[in-house]
Amino acid sequence: MVPAQLKKVSDTVWELPRSYKTGMLVPARIFATQKLIDAMDAGVFEQISNVACLPGIIRYAFCMPDGHWGYGFPIGGVAAMDPQTGVISPGGIGFDINCGMRLVLTNLTYDEVKPRLHELVDRLFYKVPCGVGSTGSIKLSRNDFRTVLKEGSRWALKSGYAWPEDLDLTEEGGCFQGANPEKVSERAIDRGFDQVGTLGSGNHYCEIQVAKPENIFDQGLAERLGFTIPNQVAIMFHCGSRGFGHQVATDYLQVFLKVMGTKYGLQVNDRELACAPFQSPEGQDYFAAMTCAINMAFANRQVILHRVREVFSDVFNRDPLDLGMHMVYDVAHNTAKLEKHLVDGKEKEVLIHRKGATRAFGPGLAGLPARYGETGQPVIIGGSMETGSYLLVGLKSGAEAFYSTAHGSGRTMSRHKAKKMVRGEKLQREMEMRGIYVKTATWGGLAEEAGAAYKNIDEVVEATELAGLSKRVVRLTPIGNIKG
Repeated sequence: MVPAQLKKVSDTVWELPRSYKTGMLVPARIFATQKLIDAMDAGVFEQISNVACLPGIIRYAFCMPDGHWGYGFPIGGVAAMDPQTGVISPGGIGFDINCGMRLVLTNLTYDEVKPRLHELVDRLFYKVPCGVGSTGSIKLSRNDFRTVLKEGSRWALKSGYAWPEDLDLTEEGGCFQGANPEKVSERAIDRGFDQVGTLGSGNHYCEIQVAKPENIFDQGLAERLGFTIPNQVAIMFHCGSRGFGHQVATDYLQVFLKVMGTKYGLQVNDRELACAPFQSPEGQDYFAAMTCAINMAFANRQVILHRVREVFSDVFNRDPLDLGMHMVYDVAHNTAKLEKHLVDGKEKEVLIHRKGATRAFGPGLAGLPARYGETGQPVIIGGSMETGSYLLVGLKSGAEAFYSTAHGSGRTMSRHKAKKMVRGEKLQREMEMRGIYVKTATWGGLAEEAGAAYKNIDEVVEATELAGLSKRVVRLTPIGNIKG
């Protein structure tokens, strides 16, 4: 049910005014078309207005076009906080910290890959462990793992799992500053030290895709981002910090629930928004531990890329460099990050929570790799395994939402409901008949990720572009997929 108080600001911007709910410090804005707004679950309006009540929030509480109900924040929620007066909340970041996207090129065409598609997918399934509780082939001690937490992708480069260029093409060089393993519990270390290089479960996947000529929206931009031949094959994967990040979030939610009211006098409309002042000892400890999880996720995706390169090299008996297996980009979502933005005409450092949302810097912004200074930051929006995904670029007009954008197609159906409606074995057969070969750890896990459980990716991305958050470049069609 769409609230009666929701005001239409433009064709793609909708606003809940401060009068919508007692305690709102700023209005809440949702980016969506009329069709997406009409289909949005009521929990989104409730949750984003709760976010607008958090101390220190700046400008608006935002929700992206893929928004849907989540834990604390809606998934797709964005909030910038004043670091001096504002709070940090695990519910505004998520349990799978830095659950991000990575896109990798090849110089292979669909015709070259099609005869070997089953072999590629089968080998990827073997080399990249999937599923709940899966462990990686890399054996790390707990102290080694603590080094991963501090160094992220830099550890992967030193350990032989990365090319130097990979780090330049990863957000913040694959290592957020401020990580402190001493702020991480032993339980979290136990859950993470043997999971580097694993995909996990749920909506995590590794997918072989094709850029068909008819799905190129901007030929010049596509070529500058590496798509230079018709029906070019690429690999996209989505995963995060696994059980480690989940434990970090769980640990600090309990800490914040204990101190929020008694020590800091903070009240929230939903205990899932448990928070602490960012500058408090508890807030700083969580930020340091969360940053560890961000770095673990970068290292995790880097090792997965190493395995992907090994598989393609083995199958085609060619060096990965010869196969053109260069990264396009790796972008994080589910983070809280200090960034500098213009606020009331002045540059200000703000703490940005992006929950199921991704950074989308426009052209010319500091922090972009040199090759993307003129194009804007590559943005990777994953769809369902049945439909397709998108490569976009950030726009200068994205400054309104602190250069944030959608991160996926967004669920419309619970996992439980999807499992009741869909049989995994049947779905696999149907997808293969449509030219998509899938390997999965469990049939139930496959059923949960059926295309019918998600919003229409094309509608979400169109709304994202119309709202000026990011610009479409290439639509990528799935042909092979491994899932947990």
